[in-house]
Amino acid sequence: MARGEQPEASSVVSDLIDFLNASPTAFHAVDEAKKRLKNAGFEQISEREEWKLLVGKKYYFTRNYSTIVAFAIGKKYVAGNGFHIVGAHTDSPSLKLMPVTKVTKGGCLEVGVQTYGGGLWHTWFDRDLSIAGRLMIRKGKGDSASYCHQLVRIEEPIMRIPTLAIHLDRGVNDGFKVNTQSHLVPVLATSIKAELNKVVAESGGVEDGVQKRNNDNKKHHSLLLELLATQAGCEPDEICDFELQLCDTQPSTTAGAMKEFIFSGRLDNLCMSFCSLKALIDATLSESSLEDETGIRMVALFDHEEVGSSSAQGAGSPAMLDALARVTNSFSLANAKETGARAIKQGVSRAISTTQNSLSNVSDYKEDPWLWELLTLLSDISKSL
Repeated sequence: MARGEQPEASSVVSDLIDFLNASPTAFHAVDEAKKRLKNAGFEQISEREEWKLLVGKKYYFTRNYSTIVAFAIGKKYVAGNGFHIVGAHTDSPSLKLMPVTKVTKGGCLEVGVQTYGGGLWHTWFDRDLSIAGRLMIRKGKGDSASYCHQLVRIEEPIMRIPTLAIHLDRGVNDGFKVNTQSHLVPVLATSIKAELNKVVAESGGVEDGVQKRNNDNKKHHSLLLELLATQAGCEPDEICDFELQLCDTQPSTTAGAMKEFIFSGRLDNLCMSFCSLKALIDATLSESSLEDETGIRMVALFDHEEVGSSSAQGAGSPAMLDALARVTNSFSLANAKETGARAIKQGVSRAISTTQNSLSNVSDYKEDPWLWELLTLLSDISKSL
């Protein structure tokens, strides 16, 4: 613990670090949020089913496994009362795997990726990279086949985007412009090693604990599918599709001589996702916390903010308004449209995001003078809920 640091602050920061390390993708962030909500007594409901809600209870639902909405209903709530909403997002700029990732060039197996959001792409060079996301897996064949979604994360570094040596590009320090099509192509393995693996597969051998199979896939390298299948506990040909992205294997941590900094990627906007989620859980933890509440406390963590929020699971979708309408209608069927409109007018909503005050080494560049202290922010959000 840093000198002068309060135990409460240390606990919150440690919890934030755990949340960040458990959330390499939006899918993992929502999965971690679900675990925390379930442990706090929230009940999962589905948009596909009828909602039978009760005052004094706590609920959550997900959309696309990458957006989550959680809410707690006050014991004095009646239809038409307001909603107190905090919104954030689960996604961050990243390099996502293309629908066809198979690239072979210069004697190396490479993986085709594409930029997602507005990222600082030069920071992805020379990092120990891995992949995480979700797989669509087929179980069974023919008419008995079924499909399921499964999260996957390979912990060890398996890829790297290398930088050209200085003696081959003497002018690089005078200005380097990233070509996202040609420069951002991570190396997975050498072609020679892959060919040797084929020989092992044909003989039924095992290497590094992975049973190699002859899996000639035109869209993806067989080696990549083998790694994913081993991690997911399935066969490579059972992987029908995936939504994967590169992730840095370096974990989030507290750092600095006084342990006052958090070194991590994806702070925009997992930091605010964590704060809003923790505030809702803490504000509804005790049996009496909803006793005098006349409204509904809600947190919405959306996907696809980095690309415009216009998807079915983005903040621009009807997901929020649908939730408000269904909650309201659960307690009043009379003139539901007017009741819902009244609830919206009486409510309060806040969209929160991570911002930057200043950096000492580039002091000429500043945004609005906001300095978010973690505990102060948590306190403010708790009051709004």
